[in-house]
Amino acid sequence: MTTGRSRCVALFVLVAVAAQAASAVVSDGLLPNGDFEQGPDESQMKDTRVMSPNAIPQWEISGFVEYIGSGHTQDDMILPVPEGARAVRLGNDATIRQELCVIRQAYYSITFTAARSCAQAEALNVSVTPDFGVLPIQTVYTSSGWDSYSWAFKAKHSTVWLSIHNPGHEENPACGPLVDFIAIKALHPPHHVQAGNMLRNGDFEEGPHIFPDVPWGVLVPPMSEDLYSPLPGWMVLSDTKVVKYVDAAHHAVPRGARAVELVAGMECALVQEARTVPGRAYRLSFSVGDGANGCEGTLGVDVYAGQTRATASYESRGTGGHRRVELDFEAAEGLTRVVFHSSNYHMKPDGTLCGPVVDDVSLVPVHRHAARRLRM
Repeated sequence: MTTGRSRCVALFVLVAVAAQAASAVVSDGLLPNGDFEQGPDESQMKDTRVMSPNAIPQWEISGFVEYIGSGHTQDDMILPVPEGARAVRLGNDATIRQELCVIRQAYYSITFTAARSCAQAEALNVSVTPDFGVLPIQTVYTSSGWDSYSWAFKAKHSTVWLSIHNPGHEENPACGPLVDFIAIKALHPPHHVQAGNMLRNGDFEEGPHIFPDVPWGVLVPPMSEDLYSPLPGWMVLSDTKVVKYVDAAHHAVPRGARAVELVAGMECALVQEARTVPGRAYRLSFSVGDGANGCEGTLGVDVYAGQTRATASYESRGTGGHRRVELDFEAAEGLTRVVFHSSNYHMKPDGTLCGPVVDDVSLVPVHRHAARRLRM
C-alpha cells in the first residue's frame, strides 16, 4: 500500500524533473524552431499574415508578421528562403521574440539570417533587456540577397527574452526584412592575454555561430565600446558597415578554423587596444590573404599600431593563399590601439563586396632597435 509520505516524495521528484526540463539552459546552435519550419495553423492566418500572437511554435509575435514560403512572390519579385521552406517577414512595427534559459552573467552571441524586401534603409533592433543593438541591413554582401548577422549580450538574468524588431513604418505595412535561421552560442571572452600574444582572440577562433550549410559567413556589425562584441576582444568601428567572420569550411583561412574578411573598404575598421609601455618597442604580426571566394586583385590592408601606420598587400587570384606581415613600432602611450581596414573597395564577379582576409594577429615586445620597420 502506498503511504502518503511516499506519494509526496514521488510527486516532489516528478515536479523537480519537470522544473529541470523546463529550465534547461539553451544549447549552442539553432534555437527551438529557429528555422521557422514549424508554422501556424491556417485558422491563425489571413493570407500570409499571422494573426495570433502564439501561432508560430516557440515564438511570440506582435505587429505585422508574415509567414513566407519559399518562392513566394510580391509585385513580380520572388522572396527566396535561404534554407528549408519557410521564413518570417517583419512588417511595420513587427516583433518576434522567444524566452531563453541562459547562465546568468555569461556572454552569448546571436546569429540570424536576414534579407531586405522593400525599403533601402531597413534595420533590425535586436535586444535582450536591457541591451539592444540596431543592425543596418541596407548593404547586401551576397548574390542571394541573404546575409547572416551577429549580435552579442551579457545575460543579466537566468531567463531572458530575445526580441527581433522592425522599427520601420512603410506605406505598405508588409514591407520589412525577411528573417530566418536564428541561433545562439555561448561566448568565452578572453579577458586575459595569452603568453606570447598581448592581444585577445588574435586568432579569431572565438566568435559567433556560423551556420554549417550557409557559405557566406557571418557579419559582425559596428558597435560602440560599451557594448559586447560577438567577436570577443575586437571592436568594429563604422557608421553602417561590417566585417565578415568566415570559417575554413567555406573559405581559405590562413590558420585555424576562423578568420575575418574586411569587406567594407575604408568605411569599417577592426580594432583592439592593448596595454603598452611608452618608449618600448613592439612587433605586430598578422597574416593577410584572400578567402578563395573569387576576390581578385591587389588586396591591401591599412594597419595602425598607435601612431605608426603601414600598408600590407596580397596579390590575389581569388583562389586562396596568404602572406605573413610584421610591423615593428615604438609605443607612444600606455594604451596602443591596433587598427585594420581594407585599403580599397573590392567586388567579386557577381558584384558582391569582398576584401582581404586577416588572421593570426599577435603583438609582442621586441628589442628597441627593431622598431618602425615593416617586414613582409
